[in-house]
Amino acid sequence: MSIHQTPGHVLPARSAAKMEAAMAVGAFAIGTGEFAIMGLMPDIAQNLGLSEPQVGHAISAYALGVMVGAPLLAILGAKLLRKHMLLLLMGLYALGNLATAFTPTFGSLVAFRFISGLPHGAYFGIAAVVASSMVPNDKRAGAVARVMMGLTLAMLLGNPIATFLGQHLGWRSAFALVSVIALFTIALVWQFVPHRHDEQRSDPRKELRAFTKPQVWMALSIGAIGFAGMFCVFSYLAPTMLEVTKVSPQWIPFGLAAFGVGGIIGNIAGGKLFDRMQFRAVGLILVWSMAVLLFFPFAASSLWGVLLSMGLVGTMVALAAPLQIRLMDIAHEAPSLAAASNHAAFNLANALGPWSGGMAITAGLGWTSTGYIGAVTALVGLGIYLIARRMQGGH
Repeated sequence: MSIHQTPGHVLPARSAAKMEAAMAVGAFAIGTGEFAIMGLMPDIAQNLGLSEPQVGHAISAYALGVMVGAPLLAILGAKLLRKHMLLLLMGLYALGNLATAFTPTFGSLVAFRFISGLPHGAYFGIAAVVASSMVPNDKRAGAVARVMMGLTLAMLLGNPIATFLGQHLGWRSAFALVSVIALFTIALVWQFVPHRHDEQRSDPRKELRAFTKPQVWMALSIGAIGFAGMFCVFSYLAPTMLEVTKVSPQWIPFGLAAFGVGGIIGNIAGGKLFDRMQFRAVGLILVWSMAVLLFFPFAASSLWGVLLSMGLVGTMVALAAPLQIRLMDIAHEAPSLAAASNHAAFNLANALGPWSGGMAITAGLGWTSTGYIGAVTALVGLGIYLIARRMQGGH
């Protein structure tokens, strides 16, 4: 399936902007829903009588839901109109987060976070194809970036706001808010995403064949392992700020916001680096990731140090765009499945990071051990990158 559009399907600029904004609100909802639990980890643990590492398992459950749902729902929904798929996926996201808001036990929390994660990757994959198929060919990357900006804004604004709300009105209110934003997205998508009965449907068999290429799996592995360090540190930011930095809970949203600022900088820098260096940019970003993760344990003891360090850890988001473009290049026959699988890989990182960090903390290595564990995962990702470079002849 090609994501190039025919001339008759190009939308007027104003209509395209409304379509992109509608889907970006969904990206904002997903980003807020994914990361809110990290800022509210101490609150959830206290309310449900859990340890912070147990809440970390709920983060991993969401990530596993993304990993399962991204390719599965993208394939199962291949014969549906993309607009209908976006509506169904956002409806499932609203239900999953509403159920999370009313969860009574640890077991149900894990189950509802898994369900909430199912539509995540498929939504982004389909939204990327829709956005790129209705603008001129030379504006496709910009259209996808504007949809993805909702995810970046969730890191900068949505997550700190959800954390602040959860601290003052109870952690459940944050997930209720995410559910409301998801329902709002349904209304916007219904109104502003064109209803095209003549669109070319995906061929699941053709898309799956593209995943027989070793370089596709190399790129996915780099994201799944090399990116885990960011989640390893970020997932335990709240208890680290309370126990190591020794600040009041009111400072936690500022730590989250610092991470969000770093994420925006990294998102822009990653795209520019790939334009200039191509696949070599991935290796450079992984080396940078190791450096900032190793800096974190030394910076966490002071407020300004932890804020600076979290901003630097946030810049690791730079890895996302180069790996996304890399996947689209080498799996060009499967754009929607490649886009969805990229999010599945990054959420495997979101499962591996909290799990490995939680194991280190439970073993008594301390809250800041997450920085060292994260640096190891970035090193492994760099090793996979070097193997991929060697397999393709160093280009």
